[in-house]
Amino acid sequence: MKLLKTTLLAIGLLLSIASCSPEDNTEDNVLDYTIDLNLAEETDWEMAEEILILINEHRASIGLGLILKDQQYASAYAVDHTKYMIQMSDINHDNFHYRKQALKSQGAQKVGENVAFGYDNAQSVVTAWLNSPSHKRAIEGDYTHSGFGIVSTTSGNTYYTQLFYKN
Repeated sequence: MKLLKTTLLAIGLLLSIASCSPEDNTEDNVLDYTIDLNLAEETDWEMAEEILILINEHRASIGLGLILKDQQYASAYAVDHTKYMIQMSDINHDNFHYRKQALKSQGAQKVGENVAFGYDNAQSVVTAWLNSPSHKRAIEGDYTHSGFGIVSTTSGNTYYTQLFYKN
């Protein structure tokens, strides 16, 4: 009987050790949204300023509030995505859910994104976005802040990511 109890105890111990699942380990389920804030410095801030002025002029013309520039988290994530698009040689919204959740983890209530490629000045990219219904919705959305990832390649092509969010 004692041998049976010891064996059952040993089996129970093995089962409790072997039955640990990822759901049991909350540390494994917490995503790491840290980013190098220095990435934000890699954006073309002169172009970003021009874009923000044009977007805010448009928003003011239709009675919307101004969007403030975020030179930290949103811009770091925007630059990170722009560099990814350059690497892929394609404009896209790949992994937007990650950028959205990362900004929400910083307090954002809602997040939107516009991307572009190949425009050589602020007016042309903003005009293109305003002529696209989905991009125009982001520009006219209920947002308070914006981050920018504007990076030119060595061949002179410029890729754009603009993240919008509401605090």
